[in-house]
This record gives sequence, C-alpha cells and structure tokens, in this order.
Amino acid sequence: MTDAARRLTALAGVLLGSPLPVRIRAWDGSEAGPPDAPVLVVHHRRALRRLLWQPGELGLARAWVAGELEIEGDLYAGLDAIGGVLWERAAAPAAPRPSLRDREVRRAVRELLALARPLPAPAPPPEEVSRRSGARHSKRRDRQAISHHYDVGNDFYARVLGPSMVYSCAYWHDGGTLEEAQYDKLDLVCRKLGLREGDRLLDVGCGWGAMAVHAAREYGARVTGITLSREQAVHALKRVAEEGLADRVEIRVQDYRDVRDGPYDAVSSIGMAEHVGAARYGEYARTLFGLLRPEGLLLNHQIARPPEPDEAAYRIDEFIDAYVFPDGELSPLGSTVGRLEAAGFEVRDVQSLREHYALTLRAWVRNLEAHWPEAVRLTSPGRARVWRLYMAASALGFEHGRLGVNQVLAVRPGPRGSAPLPLRPREWTG
Repeated sequence: MTDAARRLTALAGVLLGSPLPVRIRAWDGSEAGPPDAPVLVVHHRRALRRLLWQPGELGLARAWVAGELEIEGDLYAGLDAIGGVLWERAAAPAAPRPSLRDREVRRAVRELLALARPLPAPAPPPEEVSRRSGARHSKRRDRQAISHHYDVGNDFYARVLGPSMVYSCAYWHDGGTLEEAQYDKLDLVCRKLGLREGDRLLDVGCGWGAMAVHAAREYGARVTGITLSREQAVHALKRVAEEGLADRVEIRVQDYRDVRDGPYDAVSSIGMAEHVGAARYGEYARTLFGLLRPEGLLLNHQIARPPEPDEAAYRIDEFIDAYVFPDGELSPLGSTVGRLEAAGFEVRDVQSLREHYALTLRAWVRNLEAHWPEAVRLTSPGRARVWRLYMAASALGFEHGRLGVNQVLAVRPGPRGSAPLPLRPREWTG
C-alpha cells in the first residue's frame, strides 16, 4: 500500500497554496481529507499524468471523460468545491502563487512526478474534437462543429431533453415540470414577437423543430426553420408531419448566411448565436436585419459571460471547446446589444433568465442520470460522462453568476423610425 490519498492531499495543498476542499479516495484504496467533504475518487494514477501534461480544467476533464476520476455522492457539491478553488485562483491573479523557486514546491513536484509515473503522455479520450478544417467560423467548419455536438443521436437527446426536445433555457415562472417550462418559454418568445395568423417566421438554429411547431400550431405562423444538423432536421420534419403542419412549416439544412427568401415578419434565434463567433457577429446581425421587413422583430436568446477587464485576454474554455461546443464563443450582454444596434436594430427589451437555466440544466442532468444505461448504450461511456459533467458544471456557473442568458428583443425600424408598440412585460408572461 502506498497511501496515495494522503500523499496526494498533502501535495495538492502545497501546489495549490491552500488545503484541498475534497476528500480523496485513491486507486490503492486509501482515503484522506476532510471526513464530511465530497469524495473525489481517483481510479487510476493516469489521471495525475493528464494533469501534469495539461494542468487545469482540460486535464481534469480528460481524466473525467476517461473514467479515471469521478465524484462520489453529491455531484454538484463536489464540482462546486473543486471549481471554487480554480475560480478563486483565476479571480485573484495578483495573489501569491506557489513557485518552483520554493524548495518545498520543487519537492512536491518531484514527488507528484514519482507518484504519477508521467511518461508517456496519455492519449486524449476519443470524444475530443481532434480535427477541424477550414477557417474558424467558415461555413464548412461551422458544419463540422455543429455535427460534433448535435449529431450524437436523436434517441440520446430524447433521454436528456425529454419529450419537448428543446435544447435551450426553459421558463419556470410557475414551477411545474420541464415540459411545462419549455412550453412556457416557446410561448414567451411567440408573444414577444407578437406573432399572428399568417406571419412569416424564420427560426434560426431550429433544433428539433419545437419552436417552429409551436409557432405554427398555436399562432398560425408560417415558419421556416433552418439548422446545420442533419439529424435535427430529420427529427423536425417527422415532428412537423405528425402534427399535420407540413403546409405551414418548412425545415431546411441551411446556413443562416445562405437564406435569401426574405423579408420575414419575425426572426427567432434561440441558443444559436453562441456558435456564431465574435468575429462573425456583425455579419450575423446584419444578415438577420436584412431578412426582416421594416418593423419586423428579432428575438435573440443567447448565453452570456461577464465582461473581462481586458477583453483581448479572454480565452475560450478548453474543455467546452474540445468536448462540447467546438468553436463556441460567449460574449458579454453589452457586446451583443452593441453589435445588434450597429447592424441597425433598435433594442426594445432585455430579459435575464439566468436562474431559469440553472433549473433547466439540473432537470437535464436528472434525466440523463435516470436513463444512464440507455445513454451509455446510445453513445459511449465517455460521451455520456462529457454531457453529465458539462451540464452539472454549467448549472453551477449560472447559479453563481459566472454565466448568464438573456432574451434580447429588437426591431428593424420602419420609415422615420416607426416600430410596433411592444407589449408590457406582464402581457408577455401571461
């Protein structure tokens, strides 16, 4: 017995500069750390090698995806404890850091190397995005990125998202079930857009067709839904046919930059703009502006991050980029509003749904855990672990204010600035 857990706990305290806030159970069966803390199970010393070769979140994520690390018991408490240490260090760049000039730190590094046996570097788990061709946010590369995330299998997503098949923040204004909250979100969007019988709606990033079906069935709109995911389009077309709405809803596998059949009365973009990228956002906003008729409305539903003191120093999350949303980029709310205004839009309303997304993500995690054997069978153990980790960690991000999500309602002004009189918030919420 090597008593690896005790050694790891001591070494982590030296290298992090503070005690490790979790209890460790190591591959040799040993345990160490606070008795009432969440338990981090290190199944294999290979997890240490990953951290040595790739320190930080990506190394931890690779070990998690490979099944070399897991949290026993309350997943959220464990992630909160570990994430708290990482965020405190990131939020205090001026704080003293352990230095290799310190003799105790050098000794800890040598002991960790001996414990990990770090050569050779472990290969990343297979779910990682290894190849992306073409310029960032070119049409070709965007198709590759969307396929990686969404073409995982409709049956898998059905286990996670539930019957609604809506993959964006629900609206929990009256509590209730996930299905009810997703219905209420779709209805909220339709009311904000003021949809009426016969209105033409373009749903950008239509997913599995829930918004298109809702707008056509409940409001009589004529809807064009576009997506880059072929699997989403197959499901959406089947859904439209089953609802008897083929005369009102068209689903296309199409890039938003290739839509040429405007003008539309309204545009909804729900959880799609995160894929656009900062460099392309002006083009995105101008394209949607050009597709609307004068006095037409845009509802842009988008995840946001807090602004950085130095925006040029912003770095994309390595785990999310490698395993979840390749090439995805988050922007501060102010940047999004500014770019929409620069394209010619007048912003009429902004509503934050931050806490609603935390509730939504926790519901998705419950669904995934309840259908775990099926989820693993439909994808792979690694892919299922990716989804569980990113959704649980994201829920904490929304709860702690590290992430936000906002609905921005904007109008393309008509002649001399004319625009429809917006509904009052109480009329939106019912």
